[in-house]
Amino acid sequence: MADIVDPATRSRMMSGIRGADTRPELLVRRHLHAAGFRFRLHARALRGRPDLVLPRWKAAIFVHGCFWHRHPGCRYATTPATRPEFWREKFERNLQRDAAVRVALEDEGWRVATVWECALRRDPAQTLDALAAWIRSGAPSAEFGTPP
Repeated sequence: MADIVDPATRSRMMSGIRGADTRPELLVRRHLHAAGFRFRLHARALRGRPDLVLPRWKAAIFVHGCFWHRHPGCRYATTPATRPEFWREKFERNLQRDAAVRVALEDEGWRVATVWECALRRDPAQTLDALAAWIRSGAPSAEFGTPP
């Protein structure tokens, strides 16, 4: 299937996709800050540069987009019809990198949480309250956003 826009327009559209300071990430940051948590953003010293790092709680939080990080069973984890082989390889590399980063952080003693975009769309208050409870609990790892 051919792309519906010309290559220059597609390039401009793709360059507008941000890796940091996304809407879901800003939502998580606002909620945690209001709940009294203090954190660092995109800590370069940690593998994978987690979106939020709470040193006091030894917690690293990733806010993942369902499309880019392939949330299993999620309706937002679609594959573009154009160049499907390219996209399959790209998504596979993302999944491998995500898994390696999680293992490396856990080996270094960090607790790791993943907050999926769909959970913040479906029920943000419940998801963010559960995230805050996880931070306080000391549990080793968590994932927020099971697809319906």
